Amino acid sequence: MEKIVNSPKRTTRWWNWTSDENNERILRIEGTIAENSWVDDEITPKQFKAELMSESGDITVFINSVGGDVIAAAQIYNMLMEYKGNVTVKIDGIAASAASVVAMAGTRVLVSPLSQIMVHNPMAAAFGDTEEMQKAISMLSEIKESIINAYQLKTGLSRTKISRMMDAETWMNAQKAVELGFADEILYANNNSDYEISQGQLFSQAAFDRKIVNKISKRESKITLESLQKRLSLLNH
Repeated sequence: MEKIVNSPKRTTRWWNWTSDENNERILRIEGTIAENSWVDDEITPKQFKAELMSESGDITVFINSVGGDVIAAAQIYNMLMEYKGNVTVKIDGIAASAASVVAMAGTRVLVSPLSQIMVHNPMAAAFGDTEEMQKAISMLSEIKESIINAYQLKTGLSRTKISRMMDAETWMNAQKAVELGFADEILYANNNSDYEISQGQLFSQAAFDRKIVNKISKRESKITLESLQKRLSLLNH
């Protein structure tokens, strides 16, 4: 049975503190991670830090988020890395995009058998001339390198491999996340002695897109000029 810690006025936000019967602090990060308030959400990473540091002891962070603002995620990641107690991360839904960066701050990262982790390149909207577009490209490249730092520190994978995974927009199931080092353990597996870790699977959105394009290309390549002329003739009549 969980109880709410701190009783000040609650607001809509993408994170929430609770505690259990053992007074262990539990943090739930749900929804989109944001730097600023857009929907009557007055809680910012600065206020998040104030609450995080208001008490001590080990904490458990549950994550179910599709991501959001990478700068806000970086701030949370740094806060959790600097935190003096142990930080156990439990991914009980999805940790995608910026949320996967936050997950890397865990002393231990545990994933539900049903959960997914997704990594991809940072994205941003840009407006302006060619010089402004080049600045945006350079900025995104630097942000990507920063994100790779967090992934590499946790997984020990090479920067090249991580970069390629991000390029491909890679989805990992629980087994693959553990296999690649993005997670340390699968939740509930120890409760079942018959549970076997099967080979994990990666899903690459980019590879999937290329496969579809190739199929379409092969199909279209079988269409001759003569058949197209016949279709055009029928349309004209």
